[in-house]
Amino acid sequence: MRGLTTTMARVVPRGEKMLTLKAQGVLVDGSINELREELYLTRRATQYIVDALWELDKLPSINQLHQMFYGVLRAQGFRAHQCKQVYKYALSIVKSARENNGKKPVLKKLSVRLDKYDSRVDLEKQLVIVKLRNKVFKIKLLHRREYIGKFIDKKWYEVIVSIDRQGRIWVSIPFKWSYKPYEPRRIISIDINLRKIVIFNGRSIRRIDTRFMEALSMKIHAERLQKKYPRMWRYNRRIQDRMRKLHRRSRNIVIDWSRKFAKYIVLKARRTRSAIALEDLDKLWFNSSRKSKTLADKLSRFAYRKLQLAIITKAMEYNVPVIFVNPRNTSSICPRCGARLVYNHRLTVCPRCGFKADRDTVGAMNIYLRALRRMWVVYGYHLNAPPMNNENRGRGRTKDEPMITYIKSYTSI
Repeated sequence: MRGLTTTMARVVPRGEKMLTLKAQGVLVDGSINELREELYLTRRATQYIVDALWELDKLPSINQLHQMFYGVLRAQGFRAHQCKQVYKYALSIVKSARENNGKKPVLKKLSVRLDKYDSRVDLEKQLVIVKLRNKVFKIKLLHRREYIGKFIDKKWYEVIVSIDRQGRIWVSIPFKWSYKPYEPRRIISIDINLRKIVIFNGRSIRRIDTRFMEALSMKIHAERLQKKYPRMWRYNRRIQDRMRKLHRRSRNIVIDWSRKFAKYIVLKARRTRSAIALEDLDKLWFNSSRKSKTLADKLSRFAYRKLQLAIITKAMEYNVPVIFVNPRNTSSICPRCGARLVYNHRLTVCPRCGFKADRDTVGAMNIYLRALRRMWVVYGYHLNAPPMNNENRGRGRTKDEPMITYIKSYTSI
């Protein structure tokens, strides 16, 4: 799963980032039916503005939106700052749909966005207070206190309250987060595939089974139900519920496994003071869609982006450095001598140096080498180097020895 996206390795820059605290909530003051009604009215108002903007050839500015819709929303009882949040959100939805050549957006989720003037956050008491029109709701956050404690004294921007199909309340609060990664001593490279994740730390290879195939099988099952009943599924409640359940389980499996793996690999990197090296796959689907629609469809089912985003988010939380390398030819070049590899199914033997490995191992090693060269330039010293002293200088790598010589001793399988 690789595509040409960049010409060199890059490091996620330090600085101010955005991390979101998302937690389930329970009402301690207010009625769930009243809250659902307020979210429904907000969704209807947002959809009204989306429909109006979709008919325009040129999208208006924020000041023009204010003149067009502020009076209408205020007449319906919305608070002043909530009006601004409604038409700003509607404008962003329409912009996104047009940039992606999509159809007119139809809102289905019950949610509302509130700024600091219509909401208040007290993380000490794990309490969120929101004001919707003339009603006030107090929501208790149901999350671990030690996790919420990480966001205390951080600057937050807005509060997003939503209700899912099961009637559960969810609260999302974006925080400003200062990302200050440490200087790494080692590198852990990760090669993401559909069935297995391959991890290489410069000395050993580890393979971890993913749950992507399990999630993909549920999604395929739901699509087969839709093909089996091409007309009936639109009107049969039983078939629709079954399809929704399969899609929901597929999504939950991917999200849950991605978060657990991200936490595992980030804590491992932090413990060994390592940097995490990933392939830069931002434009993989776009590049593949121009070559093959079948391949693009398969990639759209493969949740490699969700896994990468989970790793990046968790790495920013723990200040772990992340490196992105050019994914081109990571599995077709020998990591020992640089010769072109020829595969027999998924196994290869280098025609020049006799290096033997499978496709995933070659990819993980080449990701490691490209990240190592990048970090060598950034920090100016050899990573993963054995200790240098008078007793073991003869056994280890000398200071002036080329980097590739050091790697050769660890790439044999």
